[in-house]
Amino acid sequence: MTDTTQQSGAPAPVLLDPSAVAQHGLKPHSHGGGTVPDKSRAERTRSFDVADFPLPTGREEEWRFTPMDLLRGILEERTSDEGAATWAVQAPDGVTVASLEPGQSPRGNALTPADRAAVIASSGTPEALHVKVANEVELTEPVRVSLTGAADLRSNAHTVIEAGRHSKATVVVDHVGSGQHTGNLEIVVGDGADLTVVSLQRWEDDAIHLGQHDAKVGRDARFKHVAVSLGGKVVRINANVEFAGPGGDAKMFGIYFADAGQHLEHRSFVDHSAPHCASHVTYKGALQGEGAHTVWVGDVLIRASAEGTETYELNRNLVLTDGARADSVPNLEIETGEIAGAGHASATGRFDDEQLFYLQARGITEAEARRLVVRGFFADILAQIGVPDVQQLLKDAIEDELEGAMGQAPVRVDA
Repeated sequence: MTDTTQQSGAPAPVLLDPSAVAQHGLKPHSHGGGTVPDKSRAERTRSFDVADFPLPTGREEEWRFTPMDLLRGILEERTSDEGAATWAVQAPDGVTVASLEPGQSPRGNALTPADRAAVIASSGTPEALHVKVANEVELTEPVRVSLTGAADLRSNAHTVIEAGRHSKATVVVDHVGSGQHTGNLEIVVGDGADLTVVSLQRWEDDAIHLGQHDAKVGRDARFKHVAVSLGGKVVRINANVEFAGPGGDAKMFGIYFADAGQHLEHRSFVDHSAPHCASHVTYKGALQGEGAHTVWVGDVLIRASAEGTETYELNRNLVLTDGARADSVPNLEIETGEIAGAGHASATGRFDDEQLFYLQARGITEAEARRLVVRGFFADILAQIGVPDVQQLLKDAIEDELEGAMGQAPVRVDA
């Protein structure tokens, strides 16, 4: 198993800002990707103008892992095809569902496009879906939003989820069907609110989905983002968090399971600009089959104004068969030494032989032992979803994935 770990209190060891390096006498570095990013994450382009994002070639840092040959059509600026997507929303009392035009607040308050796919989704959506949880409301049932794509058609979408002050809610956004989809998910978490957003990517095998999910977390607010990617030929989700006031807490979780020929890519960015906020990022993935490819790139930026920050990011990948590849790149950028703690870790490996031996020694077959190991691998993140029927649905889906893996040759010891 390849394991990359870095952890610290104050001062922290990873400093990519030149002034911070000079101040603390530390050298910038990055784990997992082999190169240090060419510039600070704070300097990345963000814009609502498509012209600011030329068609990528794949040589750019943010696109270098992505199979660009499969994305040419989806990155062309165009409107949605008629009948390309069907929406359904189930919302309990205390939730309003409406639409927002470009420039109509809170649309644009939390999300500014950070790549060409996101700006196309924004400009190609005349009316964004707006799901708002009222102030002080605590929901006992989740809000459910589903999008069903149609084969061979192209859709754009921009969805705004707003949690009012001191509200508490869970919103599940489910993507199923087929087609090509560029979608933005903009999340505004009011002061003192507690919001969980679960995004499910359960596409058919031929679907392509490029998405940007941005959240702005208010003062003393709690936010949880769970991204689950099981289906689709190419899925690429950028999940980003920024803090609008002190005392905020953000947790980001991810589950992905890639089969032969499938590319699942997740990127996370936490922008700490407010003091005394906390963030914890945990993504786990499994891979099986020839050409299965997963990517996780995690970025955390602690600005000079974010004293008292506590942050940690973790990525784990379990390779089930030969022919699969996992790329994992954690990055940590710190501009102040006055923090509570910061660190990151990344590991990619095969089944643990000792675990398998322990289970088989107690009469459990090898196939069932492998299932138990994978179930345990994902169990902690599945528990974070908090919606029993969704958790069971995903457990069943993972079981289906494992059924496909049982007939394949397991990864070699020397792989």
